[in-house]
Amino acid sequence: MADGFAGKVVVVSGGSRGIGRGIAAAFAAAGARVVLAASSAERLAAAAEAIAAQGGERPLACAADLRTPEGCAAVAAFVDERLGRCDVLVNSAGATRAGAFLALDEATWQDGFALKFFGCVRLCRLFWPMLKDAGGHVVNVIGGAARTPDPEFLIGGSVNAAMHNFTKGLAGLGRRDGVNVNAILPGLTQTERVEQLFRQRAEAAGTSVEEVRRAQIAKEGIARLGTPEDIAALALFLCSASARHIQGAAIAVDGGATPGLY
Repeated sequence: MADGFAGKVVVVSGGSRGIGRGIAAAFAAAGARVVLAASSAERLAAAAEAIAAQGGERPLACAADLRTPEGCAAVAAFVDERLGRCDVLVNSAGATRAGAFLALDEATWQDGFALKFFGCVRLCRLFWPMLKDAGGHVVNVIGGAARTPDPEFLIGGSVNAAMHNFTKGLAGLGRRDGVNVNAILPGLTQTERVEQLFRQRAEAAGTSVEEVRRAQIAKEGIARLGTPEDIAALALFLCSASARHIQGAAIAVDGGATPGLY
């Protein structure tokens, strides 16, 4: 799919690391003009450098606090001023905390929704006019907890379920406006974020990180952890002409871990 997105502008929130960075790298390798948005200017610069070293065009970077309306507005203004269009919006920002329910205070719940859910909602609203003009695509990177609740991941599961519902509803507007809207539900994926979750779960359970890792892999019955490249491959497909008739879908990339039909 090299050069398959030449001339397209792709905005990736949470693009400085993990799954977001993997998706950004894949779009850049396919010829897209990529814009990375995240809170840390230092991590954004490192991500842009690494993506350029892989052969793609060096992404533009916009450091902003996506937990706030002002931060999201700054990203939209940056893209409008520098590039004047948006063909693909990938919402991959979010780091909800795991842990024992009674140990998660009000501020932690508020913060969990602020970045992943409200950041996604705001960016979709701000970029929608450009996406409508371009006949573009939205891909929301959510998570398997949207479908499978976990007592040690109640914030993440709640946020993911809200994003899942929002994505499906937004796809209805997308049908009218010519914008494809879909979601990806990654399972356990080898990122800094998952290692952080393993540490949080270990602390909540009073056990070691390695024990948590082994238990999670065994519980889900998967052969291995996923990789950002696994997620990126689906993101590119969903934003290609071949997937134009896929609308409002939420597709798991989890090695078969999701136990239910839905």
